[in-house]
This record gives sequence, structure tokens and C-alpha cells, in this order.
Amino acid sequence: MRRKPGGLVPLELAICLCARRLQLDGATAFHGYEIAKHLSEVTSHKFLTAYGTLYRALERLEGMGLLDSRWEDPEISARENRPRRRLYTLTAAGETTVQQAQAAVQEKAATPLRRRPASA
Repeated sequence: MRRKPGGLVPLELAICLCARRLQLDGATAFHGYEIAKHLSEVTSHKFLTAYGTLYRALERLEGMGLLDSRWEDPEISARENRPRRRLYTLTAAGETTVQQAQAAVQEKAATPLRRRPASA
């Protein structure tokens, strides 16, 4: 899929929308597996062909300034006997992107379909 200048591919937009939903649900940060789980619950799982796809998309979103990331405190992962997680948060620019995407969807839904005149 080709990227329009300044635009997001569907997976990137879905990640931003899920990140916003997690924030509204009270999460201050999320990790890759958590977003993958949320995406599979909300979408038809068509976006994720492999977890590598997700992590590359998260990296691109961070590069665009829509997400921030940091490594989890190593003491937490040691205490829970698991690898450290990279935690992501939606930035103000990410919030704006989500709002614009939602407004575009609402605008598109409100626009009546134009019918072609019947040919004779």
C-alpha cells in the first residue's frame, strides 16, 4: 500500500485509534502485545500478518512524532520474571491525528452518496 504524503496506512491509523481508546480506558502507556491484543479484538485481524509488522509500524509512528516510547523499569520485569517491555504513549500530535481521522469518518458518513444519472 502506498503512503499518501503526510498520511497514515490503515495499520498505523488503527494503532493510533487503539492507543486513544486505551488512554480513555485509563492506561497511561501500552506495550506492543497489548496493542496487538486490542487490535485483534476491535478489528478483523486483517492488519497484523506478523508481530514484526506491528513493531515496525510502532517505530514509524514514533518517528513521525505520534507516539513516544520508553523502556519499562528493569526491576518490574525482573520481579515478574519476564523480558522488559517497550512502553508507548500517544503524543499530542497523535491525539490530533486521531481527532482528524474521526472527523473525516464522520464527514464521510454524513455526505450523501451521489447517484449517476441513468443512461438512456
